[in-house]
Amino acid sequence: MNDNTQEYATKLEAMLIDITRELKAIGIHSPENPSDWIAVPDAIDAEEPDENLAADAVEAWNERQAIVATLETTYNGITTALARIASGTFGMCEVCQKPIEEKRLDANPIAQTCMEHLDSDPTL
Repeated sequence: MNDNTQEYATKLEAMLIDITRELKAIGIHSPENPSDWIAVPDAIDAEEPDENLAADAVEAWNERQAIVATLETTYNGITTALARIASGTFGMCEVCQKPIEEKRLDANPIAQTCMEHLDSDPTL
């Protein structure tokens, strides 16, 4: 385990608060899967249906879905890193079980692999 684990935990907890706030602004937690977020569309505020407004709403919703997917990946990486801290495996490469370089963790505290196994890291 890394000597700076508590510093990483503090950083990760702050990141989790920020990303949760961002996700809640455009989505909701899936009731079936707590690690899954669902984008919610903006309400259409029109008395009569308008094709242009409907098309704009669909486009905005598609954009929200893409943003939620990106944020969700980071959210899940943060929660995984915090779980690894709790279990005492934080900072260890998931491929070779060697310590992850401190420079790598400083740049990306949700990293799951060392530099040698960078290509197999889903948190890029």
